[in-house]
Amino acid sequence: MIVLISRDYRGDVELTVIEKFMPLIMDREEEGVTSPIVTAKNVTFAYIKHTNLYLVSATKKNANIALVFVFLHKVVDVLSEYFKELEEESIRDNFVLIYELLDELIDFGYPQTTETKILQEYITQEGHKLEIAPRPPMAVTNAVSWRSEGIRYRKNEVFLDVIESVNLLANANGNVLRSEIVGCIKMRVYLSGMPELRLGLNDKVLFESTGRGKSKSVELEDVKFHQCVRLSRFENDRTISFIPPDGEFELMSYRLNTHVKPLIWIESVIERHAHSRVEYMVKAKSQFKRRSTANNVEINIPVPLDADSPKFKTSIGSVKYVPEQDCFVWSIRSFPGGKEYLMRAHFGLPSVESENLESKPPITVQFEIPYFTTSGIQVRYLKIIEKSGYQALPWVRYITQNGDYQLRTI
Repeated sequence: MIVLISRDYRGDVELTVIEKFMPLIMDREEEGVTSPIVTAKNVTFAYIKHTNLYLVSATKKNANIALVFVFLHKVVDVLSEYFKELEEESIRDNFVLIYELLDELIDFGYPQTTETKILQEYITQEGHKLEIAPRPPMAVTNAVSWRSEGIRYRKNEVFLDVIESVNLLANANGNVLRSEIVGCIKMRVYLSGMPELRLGLNDKVLFESTGRGKSKSVELEDVKFHQCVRLSRFENDRTISFIPPDGEFELMSYRLNTHVKPLIWIESVIERHAHSRVEYMVKAKSQFKRRSTANNVEINIPVPLDADSPKFKTSIGSVKYVPEQDCFVWSIRSFPGGKEYLMRAHFGLPSVESENLESKPPITVQFEIPYFTTSGIQVRYLKIIEKSGYQALPWVRYITQNGDYQLRTI
C-alpha cells in the first residue's frame, strides 16, 4: 500500500502507524471478517473504500465514530466535486489543492467547513492562492453555513425532481419475492437572497394527524434530510422547512418497503435442442397505466457461455448479442403502458457440455418512466418566502427508474 497523502491534526499519532493498517486489512479479509474499524495496539483505524482508494482516520482518542465516518464520506464528496473523479491520478495531480482543502475541512481534529459550494468560493479549482487573501464567505461564520449571502439571479427558479428506483426480484411464476422503492428528492435552486422554502408531501403521518385519511397518503421510511432542513419543525408538524444551498443538491432520501407489482414483466420460453441449438421466445408486457410511457427500456437475457450464430426477430425495437456479457439485449426506445411485445432469438450451441441450470442468471431490465411514481408520492406545495417578496417559478418532475430489477427464468 502506498500512502498518497496524509494530514496530522493533533500530533498524537505517529505518521508511521499507517504501515500497520494494510496488513491488518489483508489478515481480516483472509479470515472472512469485514469491519470498517480495526485496531492496532492503542490506535483505532476507521476507514471507507472508494474505487481503489482507502480513506483512513487514525486516532488514539475515544472519538465519535459516527462523526468520523460521515466526515470521510464528506471528503469523498468534496474531492469528487473538485476533480470529477476521485482516484489515484487525480490525487497525484492536485496535492497542493488537497492540502488546502484538508486545512479548511478540519481543524485540530474537528470538522469545519464541509460544503463544496462554499469552499469553491475561496479555494480555486486551480489550487493557487490569490495574491490578496480573500475574506471568507459569510456562510463560513454565520448560522447558514451551506449558503452565502448576496446571491442574485435575474430569473428566480426552483427545479425539484422526485426520483424513485424500484428494486425487485420475481420468480419464473411471476411471484414477487422481494421488492422495495428507494426514492430521493433532488433540487436545483436559483434564488436570490436568503429564501425560506416549505415543501409539503402527501405524508401519511401528516394526513392522519390532520384527519385527512390515508387514501392518497404515503408512509415514508428511513427518511434522511440534507442538513439545511429544520428537523425540529419536521418532527413537530411534518413540514419540510429549509433555507436551500445555491445550485444543485439532494434535499432528502427515503425508502418504502412495500409490495411492488412488476412494472415491466418478462415471460421467457427457452427450448434446447440436444446441445445443438437453443431458441428463446420472450414476451415483454408493461403493467402500468396507459397514459405513462417507459423510455430507453433494455431487457438483458442471459445465454449459455458457448452460444454463437445469433438470429433475432422482434415486433419492436432492436436486439444485439453481447458475447462478453453472455447475454443479448432487447432495446425498446418507447414502451407505452398496457402494451405487449414479442421477440424471438436463435443461437447455435457447439458444446456438448450440459448447462448448470441452478447457476443460470436472471433476466435484468432497465427503464425510466417520466411523470410517474410507483409509491404515489406527491408534492402538494412548494412555498418560497423571501423578504424582498419576489415571485419565483417552481418546477416539479417525477421519474421512476429501475434499481436492482431481476426476473428469474427457472
